[in-house]
Amino acid sequence: MEFLDVIKNRYSVRGYKSDEVEEEKLNFVLEAARLAPTAVNNQPFKLIVIKTRDREEELKRIYPADWFVQAPIVICAVTLPNEAWVRKDGKNYAEVDTTIAFDHLILAATSLGLGTCWIAAFDMAAAREVLEIPDNGLPLIFTPLGYPDAGPRNTGRKSREELVKYDKW
Repeated sequence: MEFLDVIKNRYSVRGYKSDEVEEEKLNFVLEAARLAPTAVNNQPFKLIVIKTRDREEELKRIYPADWFVQAPIVICAVTLPNEAWVRKDGKNYAEVDTTIAFDHLILAATSLGLGTCWIAAFDMAAAREVLEIPDNGLPLIFTPLGYPDAGPRNTGRKSREELVKYDKW
């Protein structure tokens, strides 16, 4: 699939088949995240790969939608602010770096025919408890990972003219 086609074909999947994700495909998407650019290559994140089978109710404490646990895998990106590069003005790049890596993972999944859904509206306390995330880590993003069983919703995008300015604001 051409790169722009991968971007165009990616959508927030809200329904998954129970088919297992092959280990080589899981490794491919995890490698895409590992290779993502981060500020001074600090890679201030961890990815938690969670098998959903027999953990559905526990995981639904984190995000209550039924489709969240339909996929065989859920991945959580945990950002590590203490390991991130910090700009001279104090801007910590942990969340930026984690987000870039997670986007690489999501696009890699799309290229393989796998579905994902970017989830930030989760219960932070439940995520910390269920996944036993230490205080130095901040759960930032979740996605189910599996084969889609639901098509895209009709969502709009702003035009390029609305988003892009050339040279000066």
